[in-house]
Amino acid sequence: MSAFKVGVAFGLGSLAAATAFAQQPQPTGNPQRGQILSYTCLGCHGIQGYRNAYPDYAVPRLRGQSAQYIITALHEYKSGLRDHPTMRLQASSLSDQDIADVAAYFSGKPLVAASQATPPKVPQPAVVCTSCHGSNGIGVTPMYPNLAGQHASYLTRAIQEYHNKDRQNPIMDSMAASLTREQISAIVDYFSSLKPGLHTEPRPYFRWTDDLRQPKAGK
Repeated sequence: MSAFKVGVAFGLGSLAAATAFAQQPQPTGNPQRGQILSYTCLGCHGIQGYRNAYPDYAVPRLRGQSAQYIITALHEYKSGLRDHPTMRLQASSLSDQDIADVAAYFSGKPLVAASQATPPKVPQPAVVCTSCHGSNGIGVTPMYPNLAGQHASYLTRAIQEYHNKDRQNPIMDSMAASLTREQISAIVDYFSSLKPGLHTEPRPYFRWTDDLRQPKAGK
């Protein structure tokens, strides 16, 4: 069976599982409340160019991400299906309603693919990825993350985490295991370059800290 067919088969199974989760009663997200709750998140995710210290990679952009995917990701950090100490600590402090509210805030206006006369050519290693994430980097269902415009270093790290079982997902575990470095590079370069894409939601202005960053008169 070809890699593409394997990917589609796994994708359908994963979609069924994600659909079952989505059909469970879930709180309705309140983006206004989510904005308040997100202040802690924006300590990392609201700074342009901010990077995770070790291992080194860019903290992901969240604005424009699918709300359903953010909800799933936070629950995975909370349960330990994703291994990141800081994120697990943050997610563990959130109720289901909190998670829904934060997701509603960060998702904002859904990404819509731009109309292009000549859409970018999908590199061969990324073809199988498009069955879930779309050739425009926008997930084909809300359960699959949008990849357009995401930091290349973060996408690389995410694939590595699936390969190392630091994240657990039936479709991604299988896909990541078979990728070479060259294929990963082609995939992340393609999706990270797509526009319109995800972007960094700037953190609120905090006078007691941000004033220290402003140039002083005469300096």
